[in-house]
Amino acid sequence: MKRQILLLILLATAPLAFSQLKHNPKTLFPTYNGLVMAGYQGWFRAAGDGSQARHFAYGDESRSSIDAWPDVSEYEKTYETPFKLPNGSKAKFFSSLDKSTVDLHFKWMQQYGVDGVFMQRFFDDTRDNNRKKESTAILTNAMEAATKYKRAIAVMYDLSGLKGSGEDCSSIIEDWKYLVDQLRVTSQKENNTYLHHNGKPLVVIWGVGFPDRPYNIRNIGLERLINFLKNDPVYGNCSVMLGVPTAWRELNADCLPDPYLHDLIRAADLVLPWTVQRFSPLLHNDMDRYRDLMLADMKWCEENHVGYVPCVYPGFSWHNLSVHAFPDDIKPVASIPRQGGRFYWQLIATALNTGAKMLYVAMFDEVNEGTAIFKVSDTPPVGGATQFMDLDHKPSDHYLWLTGEAAKMLRGEKPLTFTLPERK
Repeated sequence: MKRQILLLILLATAPLAFSQLKHNPKTLFPTYNGLVMAGYQGWFRAAGDGSQARHFAYGDESRSSIDAWPDVSEYEKTYETPFKLPNGSKAKFFSSLDKSTVDLHFKWMQQYGVDGVFMQRFFDDTRDNNRKKESTAILTNAMEAATKYKRAIAVMYDLSGLKGSGEDCSSIIEDWKYLVDQLRVTSQKENNTYLHHNGKPLVVIWGVGFPDRPYNIRNIGLERLINFLKNDPVYGNCSVMLGVPTAWRELNADCLPDPYLHDLIRAADLVLPWTVQRFSPLLHNDMDRYRDLMLADMKWCEENHVGYVPCVYPGFSWHNLSVHAFPDDIKPVASIPRQGGRFYWQLIATALNTGAKMLYVAMFDEVNEGTAIFKVSDTPPVGGATQFMDLDHKPSDHYLWLTGEAAKMLRGEKPLTFTLPERK
């Protein structure tokens, strides 16, 4: 019944005239097909960066929430931390709040052939009292850098922070209006690079169907939000991608056992299953499992006219955070090892060979969980109670380069290889 109601709403509003739309219909990126996009957190703060942060990304020698230490040798601005490098010098960190930091990251994307990023916009950022603060400044800098370096960019709303007790997605609707009106995210003056799909600006809603969330997907206004993004005569005519659990199709394991999730996915244009931590090179034949999962997912999507976006990641490490957050279940450093890029490439090659038309990389700058593909140091700080992962003696740009290679093979510019590419 829910599904029928949702379809009736969407069909009834489909004929709306979009003459009032505020989006620029012209963009350098009219489709997600053929692109490798990454997630961009942009939440890192450092002491002295002028932010309102009470706690800094790197923590201190007794406590840290990151596992991968960035290579900061190219940053215009860096900040001293309590940590020391193997040579005894002070370890430094960057701040996402600095415009020069964001500019450098987008410069790397262009240099290595990473097509662009989805800018994470957490639910707290959409609240009226937070809307014009630091996250918006970072998004503004990112939009400017995307134009400068001709990289695709799109907004990803992360429902993390939505409490669910009398709260719904209304603030996201108001935030999208603000981004379109004030930041002009979909109508840059020149070199509009906002990512479109099916000829429409793409907006992502991430965090739908996860059982550990405090909200009920049936009563937070997701239907209304999707309908607004797709059909509003001024701010709509958008494509929508939903970020869901790995087991979204079977509605088990890491997913809510609620078939209403399928109704929401059918109302969207693309589905992005979150596979981080779900596969590992330490498990026998795990790439076969990944392949079989994608084939079944793609079949469902084809039957239901929904695009499918595989998620790939270079590895995972959550040791330092687990020490304090989960003292009874402390994770080892690099619990899903990168193996010098072999694991990352196995995921990429398997996805491309299975027929993927686009890829989502988790993540560009996520050093907390050790999934970052940007430049990470092979000689992180030492000593103290914290431990950081190394890069298996690979150069700091190794994963940026591999991601660029993946983009070339996705588009057929180079033949697909199942063995780890070697730089010449």
